[in-house]
Amino acid sequence: MSAGNDTPRRRTPKWLRRPGRLLSNNAAFAAAAAWLGVGYLKLVYRTNRWILEPADALERVMPMTPVIGAVWHGQHIMLPAIPFGLKASAMISRNLDGEITARIVEAFGTRPIRASGGRDKARSIEKGGMTGFIEMLQAIERGESVLQTADVPKGAARVVGAGIIALAKRSGRPIIPMAVATSRRRVVKRAWDRTTFNLPFGHAAMVVGEPLTVAKDADAEALEDARKRLQTELNRITKRAYDLTGRPE
Repeated sequence: MSAGNDTPRRRTPKWLRRPGRLLSNNAAFAAAAAWLGVGYLKLVYRTNRWILEPADALERVMPMTPVIGAVWHGQHIMLPAIPFGLKASAMISRNLDGEITARIVEAFGTRPIRASGGRDKARSIEKGGMTGFIEMLQAIERGESVLQTADVPKGAARVVGAGIIALAKRSGRPIIPMAVATSRRRVVKRAWDRTTFNLPFGHAAMVVGEPLTVAKDADAEALEDARKRLQTELNRITKRAYDLTGRPE
């Protein structure tokens, strides 16, 4: 499994962008799409045979809360439907499907934070990255755990960005790597993150990795070391989750 994705990202065709924006800004369409999405995720969760590794993962995590849950982009679709038993907030990007995604996670009891990181400072500010960072910190201060994709949207897939490491440093809370996989799935190979849609009636696995903490006085070298360790652990548990389903990635 590659840690990154060197395939050039294909842009959405121009003829699809305008109707896509119109639909995404339509409240009725967003509500209907979210309703279907919630129903579908419930179906997938209930009809797959699940393995949790380690079996006592929740018992291990609870004493550490609030925590920062980390998952790879494109592998996160099932997360809202899995009953963690944790009060959480999740960063939802401001892209075309953001409103639908936000409604879906809300339906499962997760509070959405509408922002996302960028590959440079200008893009991050434009997309609400700084506001999102502050809201994530505030959520942690309220005792809420937070969920975040570790790699930067539309950057290099499965390469941990600096944002989640900075959040761990500022908050003092541990990062909990997570991976979810199903044996039956459809992969969008042309997507930058190889978005994976989980399908019902198969085998599924969720693997929780080793916690990672970042010292509040960590220097640039220590931050880079933490970034690399998180990347290695996410790759390890993602591979393990797929292997547990009986159908490796």
